[in-house]
Amino acid sequence: MKAVILAAGEGKRMHPLTCTRPKVMLPIANKPILEHLITEAEKAGIKEFIFIVGYHDEQIRNYFGNGSRWGVKIDYSTQRKQLGTADALRMVEGAVDGNFLMINGDAVIGYQDIEKLAAGENITMSLTQVENTGDLGLVEINKDKVVRIYEKVGKAPSNLANAGLYLFTPEIFAAVSQTLKSPRGEYEITDSLQLLIDRGHHVSYQKINYWLDFSYPWDLLVANESLLSGTESQNLGEIEENVVTRGAVSIGKGSIVRSGSYIIGPVIIGEDCEVGPNCYIRPHTAIGDGCRIGGAVEVKNSIIMKNTDIPHHNYVGDSIIGEDCNLGAGTKIANLRLDERQITVAGKNTGRRKLGAIMGDGVKTGINACINVGSMIGHKTFIGPGAVVSGVISPESIIL
Repeated sequence: MKAVILAAGEGKRMHPLTCTRPKVMLPIANKPILEHLITEAEKAGIKEFIFIVGYHDEQIRNYFGNGSRWGVKIDYSTQRKQLGTADALRMVEGAVDGNFLMINGDAVIGYQDIEKLAAGENITMSLTQVENTGDLGLVEINKDKVVRIYEKVGKAPSNLANAGLYLFTPEIFAAVSQTLKSPRGEYEITDSLQLLIDRGHHVSYQKINYWLDFSYPWDLLVANESLLSGTESQNLGEIEENVVTRGAVSIGKGSIVRSGSYIIGPVIIGEDCEVGPNCYIRPHTAIGDGCRIGGAVEVKNSIIMKNTDIPHHNYVGDSIIGEDCNLGAGTKIANLRLDERQITVAGKNTGRRKLGAIMGDGVKTGINACINVGSMIGHKTFIGPGAVVSGVISPESIIL
């Protein structure tokens, strides 16, 4: 059985992180979302994939190649204009034979759920029960079938969300060919499914157990915590004397942890990193390849992407720091409001009491810069010495 993976979208709600990469390539636990997904699918017995790519497709193609590194075969189809999920599926009609899976590439689903779905015979949607129904497609069921699909409605008719994992039979293509543009100007696969339902076709559903979804940048922190909880300790680098580690700490090839560093797992440190001396790495932190975390630096519950330097007297908590960033000496990122209320970003309540900065690629700060809770900083922004930053900062800004 083949799996068609939808990976063409930009993911605008994930800005500033997706200004320079596709959403599916955002890292959690030091691997792209898409890599976690195909690893689970491969464990479920899926060996052939078609990636539908578009936005910054070169990053996906260069990273995954033909799939041999994961023991699978990957082909590609390019959707130059992102005109919706049904439009994407239409492109691969001649490339699939018989029943097949279609999976949104920007979520992680457990292999047991994929395996169970692949064993079915009818067109089937995967559903998951959620507490917060905002920004999700919802599904109404009756006994053993789906009766109505809703896309991001104001009043929730159900607490069952569409998990973006489908089993399709060849019948889906006839419905896709008759699907009209939605009010959002896209051809939606959920409209194709509703078309089948309205014509009396039986669309089944399967409730799934493991689902990591990403609508906003701070959702990556939740997923990072979840995936790091399965980390096993390993040391492929060098640990100097007088380093203390507690819990599961994974250190990549060519990395060195210098004397006086204190690390509490689960923590993952990539390849060719320099950590310490005398720094404090707290739980649920993922440090990408080629990073430098230096003296008197504290990092907690954060994602630090590759080739970023946080070298002198810095604090980074509950934050996502992009690639190729450099924090000047004494730069501090606040992660808790003084009144300890939940943090709002650009008018959106994050549901979190602790959230630091979401920082795009190539951001540089001067000495003693201060970044307030929930700040969104666009890529290639320069923040001067002693500057105080709050709110949403456009890409390539200069803050003095």
